Amino acid sequence: MAFVTANWNPLGESFYRKIELYEMGWNLKDGLRECLVAAAPYGGPIALLKGHYRRSPSARPQLEIYSSSGLPLASFPWKSGVVKQLGWTVSDDLLCVQEDGTVLVYDLWGGFKRHFSMGNEVSQSQVLETKIFHSPYGTGVAILTGALRFTLATNIDDIKLRRLPEVPGLQEAPSCWAVLTQDRQSKVLVANGSQLFILDNTACTPVTPPGLSPQASSIVHMCVSFSYKYLALLTDSGHVWMGTSNLKEKLSEVDTKIKTPPKQMAWCRRPKSQQPSAVVMWDGLLIVVGECKETIQYHLDDDSVLVPELDGVRIISGTHHELLQEVPGACEEIFKIASMAPGALLLEAHKEYEKESQKADEYLREIKEQSLLSEAVRQCVEAAGHEHEPETQKTLLRAASFGKCFLSNFPPEQFVSMCRDLRVLNAVRDYTVGIPLTHTQFKQMTVQVLIDRLVYRKLYPLAIEVCRYLKTPEYQGVSRVLKHWACYKVQQKEESDEVIAKAVSVKLADAAGISYSEIATKAYESGRTELAIKLLEFEPRSGEQVPLLLKMKKSPLALSKAIESGDTDLVYTVVMYLKNELNRGDFFMMLRNQPVALSLYKQFCKHQEQDTLKDLFNQDDDHEELGNFYVKASYKDQRLEARVALLQSAVDEYYKAKNDFSAKTTEDEMRLLRFQRKLEEEKDEQLVGFSLQDTMTTLLSVGLHKHAEQLYKDFRVPDKRFWWLKLKALAEKEDWEELEKFGKTKKSPIGYLPFVEVCIKHHNKYEAKKYVSKVTPEQKVKAHLAVGDMEGAAEAAIERRNESEISTVLSRCSATTDHLLMERLNRAKATAVKK
Repeated sequence: MAFVTANWNPLGESFYRKIELYEMGWNLKDGLRECLVAAAPYGGPIALLKGHYRRSPSARPQLEIYSSSGLPLASFPWKSGVVKQLGWTVSDDLLCVQEDGTVLVYDLWGGFKRHFSMGNEVSQSQVLETKIFHSPYGTGVAILTGALRFTLATNIDDIKLRRLPEVPGLQEAPSCWAVLTQDRQSKVLVANGSQLFILDNTACTPVTPPGLSPQASSIVHMCVSFSYKYLALLTDSGHVWMGTSNLKEKLSEVDTKIKTPPKQMAWCRRPKSQQPSAVVMWDGLLIVVGECKETIQYHLDDDSVLVPELDGVRIISGTHHELLQEVPGACEEIFKIASMAPGALLLEAHKEYEKESQKADEYLREIKEQSLLSEAVRQCVEAAGHEHEPETQKTLLRAASFGKCFLSNFPPEQFVSMCRDLRVLNAVRDYTVGIPLTHTQFKQMTVQVLIDRLVYRKLYPLAIEVCRYLKTPEYQGVSRVLKHWACYKVQQKEESDEVIAKAVSVKLADAAGISYSEIATKAYESGRTELAIKLLEFEPRSGEQVPLLLKMKKSPLALSKAIESGDTDLVYTVVMYLKNELNRGDFFMMLRNQPVALSLYKQFCKHQEQDTLKDLFNQDDDHEELGNFYVKASYKDQRLEARVALLQSAVDEYYKAKNDFSAKTTEDEMRLLRFQRKLEEEKDEQLVGFSLQDTMTTLLSVGLHKHAEQLYKDFRVPDKRFWWLKLKALAEKEDWEELEKFGKTKKSPIGYLPFVEVCIKHHNKYEAKKYVSKVTPEQKVKAHLAVGDMEGAAEAAIERRNESEISTVLSRCSATTDHLLMERLNRAKATAVKK
């Protein structure tokens, strides 16, 4: 604690500090000399390509990947083309840009993933320089070709190459250039001598930085801030100009007094800082420039690389890994010499309290008198987040906890959250993990991305502990990590299928929301089909099992699983897949062993594939269904001969099925069709296709009574049905004379009340009255009422002494016109009730 400010250096109104993150674990004989180096932001991995200038097959370059602490992750000889640039994607994949414009993508462990080309023009004119950048769309690649033209891809996951306009007057490679991201568009800023140009999709626009030193004749280096909001330019006169990236505002200009071109330059401004600052590196020297004329100089003992970060710059050398940053405001307030800030007083109060000194009370009283105790606690908590040493963190958090004791309503969330965050950060900063995140970077990155990074590094136990400690929802945390672990586990060749399947099921038994089908897919892709099948047994959702089983050519098992699920859509999916994959015989044989699938397929064929349905019935010797099939087919054919032939086939099948009823009925249909065709030819009346009843109705309506009666006799139509048909047909024609003759032919099997009702329906009361006398006594009242004969209805009701009928007649009588009749009916009703 006494030496917290020992590595602080003042610059203007701020302080800068260089913190050692790690003593590197790698063993590099020549350090970083003659190496292509790329380090991922947010404490990501480091890639080295040693001897990248070598082109002899006997002495190939070596590509090595390390954690930020220098622990080896991967190493392999480079066997492809000449590499011009290395870089990392936002998801920690390594990009290797070759001289011919081919970009190779490797994972963190050196596994080749894919490659893509930056276009024919780049391939033909070769790559001069490359920059890999991060945009709102993802990771991008910008290339300067040998033809001095720029080609840009803003997202390597969705390659859309853009060839930018030509830079006027550019005869050789520009002195420097950088990629800017403005308004969700990526542009290139190019320096050609003292001239600056911005290249976008359509134009090359000359720009002038406001207030640039007139001594400058050329811009030799430039860098863009991590957020792309600010820009730093270094001129050949040794001046560093800093301003906004849109080149509309100048922030400062500082003379470094060094005119040789630097090796590297990077922004060092932390978020919310009031002072712009940049770091410029030469061989053996590092300079920090800000708003004032003074600079901070650090001497470097070894070749180093600058890695821009959100809140500082990481410096990687052959032996050490350091972080250079502006001292955060809360830390400066507390630790600055002679500081009277609330946080500083609270820290002193806590120190005195631990010594059991009464000065603690004096410090506390001083803070309370200014009503700044809440602010003091907040400062201590915030400062703890910005410190890397666990002892310093603990001291600050203890001071904050001490101050909280004297506050009655201080919200605990900030303190609790910071304790949790620091515990996680200290765990991932550990040398064996090697992710040196600051608290600011952690908050920008989010917990989910950190868990993804740990999973990508196969640090599954640590990822699970982080999820549990931060109480991440299970489906986003533990379950997701376990799924990744299982996908990795099934690719291990050393253990047997049974051992791995058991291990996965035990580990994942209590985890929620895990899809075993994804794990099984990974096993299948690794060539372990039997393991995939074992894993699918644990998958509760058949909809997830079946697609993979089909992919693995396990069709019978897929069909069984689909049927077990009870999901008809899933069964249809499998059946249609099998239909396309298998030959017809094997397909039908498989369906015969699965009655449910066969039944569903038959339903499908009824609507979509009639011929297939016929083949199925033939194969099963299902004569009953074949007969039904021929009958249905006959109705679809308009030609009489074809229809009769189909019906004859149906008759044959019904007899084979010993279904005499269906056979006889079908034969009757054939006789009817022939009869209809004959009449059509003789009488020119459309009849073919009509039912027996419709045929008789049509014949009666056109006066062909003899032909109708012939059908009546030939097809043994019931008497009642025929009488009804003829009665309605004659009434429709209003052929009352023929109706009267028909009624006298013999006693009506349907009675005579229908005659009365049909006549009334067709508004002929006169004809209706002719049949009233023939109506049976039980229907007399109804008949008289139908023709409007109230007297007759009353007589019939009184004669039958039926109370219900008397009441019916009474309800139809009018009190004004049928007064006497109503009295008579009432007397009769009273008599009927007494009896």
